[in-house]
Amino acid sequence: MQQKRPKVPTVSIDLVRRWLRAACLCVGFGALPGLASPAAMRNVDWPVYGGDGGAQKFSSLADIHRGNVAQLRLAWSWETGEEVNRDFGTSPGIFETTPLVVDGVMYLSTPYNQVVALDAVTGQQRWRFDPGAYREGQVPNGMGFVHRGVALWRDDRGGHLRVLINSRHRLIELDAVTGKPVDGFGDHGVVDLLQDLAWPVDPKRYTNTSPPLVWKNLVIVGNGVADRLVYRQDPPGDVRAFDARTGRRVWSFHTVPRAGEAGSETWTNGANAYTGHTNVWAPMSVDERRGLLYLPVSTPSNDFYGGNRPGDGLYGDSLVCLDAKTGRKRWHRQLVHHGLWDYDPPAAPTLVTLRRDGHWVDAVIQLTKQGLIFGFDRQTGRPLWPIEERPVPASDVPGEVASPTQPFPVGMPALVPQGVTLADATDLTPELHDEAVAVMSRLQLGPLYTPPSLKGTLQRPGLEGGADWGGGAFDPDSATLYVKVNDAPEIVYPDITDAAGNVPAVGPNDSSETSVYLRHRIPLLKPPYAYLDAVDLEHGTMRWQVPFGDDPAIRRHKSLANAPLPPQLGAAGNAGVLATRGGLVFVGGGDMAVHAVDASTGQDVWRYDTSGLKTTGTPMTYRVAGHQYVAIAVGGPGSGARLLVFALP
Repeated sequence: MQQKRPKVPTVSIDLVRRWLRAACLCVGFGALPGLASPAAMRNVDWPVYGGDGGAQKFSSLADIHRGNVAQLRLAWSWETGEEVNRDFGTSPGIFETTPLVVDGVMYLSTPYNQVVALDAVTGQQRWRFDPGAYREGQVPNGMGFVHRGVALWRDDRGGHLRVLINSRHRLIELDAVTGKPVDGFGDHGVVDLLQDLAWPVDPKRYTNTSPPLVWKNLVIVGNGVADRLVYRQDPPGDVRAFDARTGRRVWSFHTVPRAGEAGSETWTNGANAYTGHTNVWAPMSVDERRGLLYLPVSTPSNDFYGGNRPGDGLYGDSLVCLDAKTGRKRWHRQLVHHGLWDYDPPAAPTLVTLRRDGHWVDAVIQLTKQGLIFGFDRQTGRPLWPIEERPVPASDVPGEVASPTQPFPVGMPALVPQGVTLADATDLTPELHDEAVAVMSRLQLGPLYTPPSLKGTLQRPGLEGGADWGGGAFDPDSATLYVKVNDAPEIVYPDITDAAGNVPAVGPNDSSETSVYLRHRIPLLKPPYAYLDAVDLEHGTMRWQVPFGDDPAIRRHKSLANAPLPPQLGAAGNAGVLATRGGLVFVGGGDMAVHAVDASTGQDVWRYDTSGLKTTGTPMTYRVAGHQYVAIAVGGPGSGARLLVFALP
């Protein structure tokens, strides 16, 4: 049967003349791309936390591009209005949200877990829902309240749009038009996430920071467990799926396998019966077509001591692939054996398609705090590049048996320097160098995976990476992964407890005031303290790596008044980046400015000063009414946090 040629829509000569006239008038202002095609006027949403289910954090929008980004201006801003609540003893933490936009409405979460709907063009508030998360007191994670976003689900029966947030121990579903809880979901809009766990959990010790994940009619949630919670049967990390209409639990995956389940043999002495954490606090990803769910599973308790949990401890520090419909495990890869460094995979796995050996491969990429890049075939878990088990230092802590080897991907560049020697001591001035060497000489130094020690181990990368929860942004046109990484060490001691949760006499000797900072908060190690990386995933090469951001407090310090400082000291921060088809990478990453970077070189092409507020959220972009906008959260902890939204004039 002969295929018919598609019909070409007729356009009046008058309309063509008007388009051409407008194009001629505006070509000098870089507006031709926006006028050349009616498609450029269509709304483009940002409906999922990572831009899509595969967390690519990439937008096909190119209205804002290298040629006109210098004209980018603040279109509007919105303040959270949250402050310290003395009645309940709570404090809002860092404003880490990434908003969603659908049909011209923006949806976001605040540090206090409130859900807000704003007009995406003007910033005018439509509604605000307060779940009262602060009424149960301060969360025990040391950061204050933080929450990174919401999820959206559309009922295919009635077309109703719903907003979902996992606030502490509750999963809440709201009507997107009114902001009111959906009565038919759970108990009048609320599901209690403490039900059906392995053991009872104090509701004040169960929390969430990353948004839920929606696949078809399922809402899938993990949970966050504060690292400082170290005791027998601390909160478990089960991942569960709930029916988006009713709130009924559909399946549950035990990240610490129970007796008789696959993987339980990697826990000896019955440690899986009382070990918690091993949770998915970071965002998850989903291959929507195949129905494959990817979980970045964190470190078991205790973070820095494994004497109570001998063995490799599946599925701790692993990338786990589940059947999204049933919760059954398809495959897993452990990225750290018997974790002792809090090196849990911190970011949503990124789903990409790469050219490998002449074939296209659908892959999943997992970034790590230790600055490694792991890649696997999405369906089989086969590594994209070889993984070697390399010998690593042994532990000298009584009762600890560290894994003799750790997995290293071969052929991929490290995202950040790894390990530390005295040669890394700061050289900003000779006096500071001598002071840093004196401090470092009292600590355990060594390569990556040097275990925590009783005298303190200077661990590099530190607890916030390398890569952290912001993850990377993948440009499918160039197969380039852009990642903002930290280069800041941490001093770690074994957080020793016995099986009953008691601290024995052999506990860590951390009574000294040894710190990763010298006097006046100057870091021990040389700058830069952060980088922006561009990695070619098909060839396994670093396209470019540039120091990113600055630290005004260090730069202005009187002890460095005559020191020859580098142009960029680097800004430590955990939020991620956004890549666009306009040839730009937008990034804040803990700096006190928002940057647009040329994707091909790493050089700044636009910068917006945030007036002393750190950039704290991962940016996103959308188009409404013919205009592309870029949004990013800044500020916190405490009051003054706000959302900044930019557009061309």
